[in-house]
Amino acid sequence: MRRVWTSALTAIALLLVPSQAFATDFTGKTISLIVPFPNGGGVDLWARFNAPLLAKYLPGKPTIVIKNMPGGGSISGANFFSVTAKPDGLTLLASSASTQFPYLLGDPRVRYEYKDWKVVLAGPTGGAAYVSSSFGAKSIADIDKLRGKELFFASPGPTALELVSLLGFRLLDLNVNHIFGVPGRAEGLLGFERGEFTIDSQTTTAYLRRSAGLVKEGKAVPLFSWGVLDASGHLARDPNFPGLPHVGEAYEIVHGKKPEGTEWDAFMAFLVSGFPAQKLMVLPKGTPDDMVETFRAAAREMLKDPDYLAKRDEIIGEYEQVTDAQAERLYKNSTNISPEAREWTRDFLTRKYDVKFE
Repeated sequence: MRRVWTSALTAIALLLVPSQAFATDFTGKTISLIVPFPNGGGVDLWARFNAPLLAKYLPGKPTIVIKNMPGGGSISGANFFSVTAKPDGLTLLASSASTQFPYLLGDPRVRYEYKDWKVVLAGPTGGAAYVSSSFGAKSIADIDKLRGKELFFASPGPTALELVSLLGFRLLDLNVNHIFGVPGRAEGLLGFERGEFTIDSQTTTAYLRRSAGLVKEGKAVPLFSWGVLDASGHLARDPNFPGLPHVGEAYEIVHGKKPEGTEWDAFMAFLVSGFPAQKLMVLPKGTPDDMVETFRAAAREMLKDPDYLAKRDEIIGEYEQVTDAQAERLYKNSTNISPEAREWTRDFLTRKYDVKFE
């Protein structure tokens, strides 16, 4: 009787434990990580690097399968995730600036709401801008040698990631003719090397691997880095470019005052989304807090994993990925824009580049 009574008490106790306590055991499960981009792109590479290492530290060591769902500049896959993903921990989304920019701009095709999602991991990056040495400038302090000169910059389009450069160059009084239709930054760099473009911006990895050589050869002059966010969320110098002013410092050099105003606020919204919080891994709406913590705990362990640390810089770049409060801060900063800044950006893009928001 004692054994029967004990078994009954155990059964009752199990029934009283919330079912969520068992939802974090992924033994034998497969988790889908939706990548709303084609196979082989930057976000796809980022997702494929992180997925097996994250799975290693999730309870039950599930398999994380990458599901590429390109279309609409990543809007289609993000919309699919928003509508279909259940809050059971079995579906994640890898988003990027290309997903965040349409959201910030109020693109009518967007059916997702970042405020509904829970961030697991944020992947920052950085970059720097440089100009042809043919103009005689030695730094951004030589702005008078660049003012009034027509500079040519390669860009896929006015609402692509290069929107950061478009707005940033304008703020620094640089007269830049943006040549649209160039597929990406790699093609832009090739064009710069051939003399077809006279101003360029590359992410840190590409800059250190190739653009730095142009600087060393005297063919290019670095102007500024796009900067990083410090622990307080303020713009700071990029540790990969300690001798370069960040874009905020460049603004002060050019204008003799600290940046402020609606145009600067608009620029900062896209800057943070495009660089310090360029890539995000999120769980869907309604995911329980303990489930979110399970994924973040796995991310914390992943970020210390020797295999991860050995391969990180080569595969995804030199910047520390973050989770927990740091990721939340980047997530919030990269998916928020004031109504005034959004309206200014939309009006500017419509007037200057005939972009339609319908």
